[in-house]
Amino acid sequence: MRGSVEGKRMYGLFEDLYDGEPWLGVNMMSNLRKISASQAAARPLENCNTIWEITQHMILWRENVLERLHDKVLMSPEDNYIEKVLDTSSGAWEAVLQELKKSQQDWKAYLENVREEELNKVYGPNNQDYYKHIHGILQHDAYHLGQIILLLKFV
Repeated sequence: MRGSVEGKRMYGLFEDLYDGEPWLGVNMMSNLRKISASQAAARPLENCNTIWEITQHMILWRENVLERLHDKVLMSPEDNYIEKVLDTSSGAWEAVLQELKKSQQDWKAYLENVREEELNKVYGPNNQDYYKHIHGILQHDAYHLGQIILLLKFV
């Protein structure tokens, strides 16, 4: 790893939350891997998103924020990346999990090379520094992982 000390620390946090042993006691992949396509597409609570919709939402926000950290100006979409799932096949669910894996690889590549001064850069549209964006994605993933774990109890 060539980047900053803080980048390395955040790299470890991303690894732990994705498929390691995070402080909160559960990780994303050990839970998502055991969910079938039909479970992921089920809507056990009428006014809640499905596991599938939440997982796609997480991926798209991970991609959005990473693009911001590469100096691309993006706005939050009106639908907040909550999109109706049209193909609920096992193959489509596996493709979503592969997209999450790619997102994880992209984040790790960024974090292993991020320099300390980059973490202090400010993203103009929301006036937040890159450091807060990175931790925001970690918090976002942990929040939605909790939702997924809860929904899994109902499907």
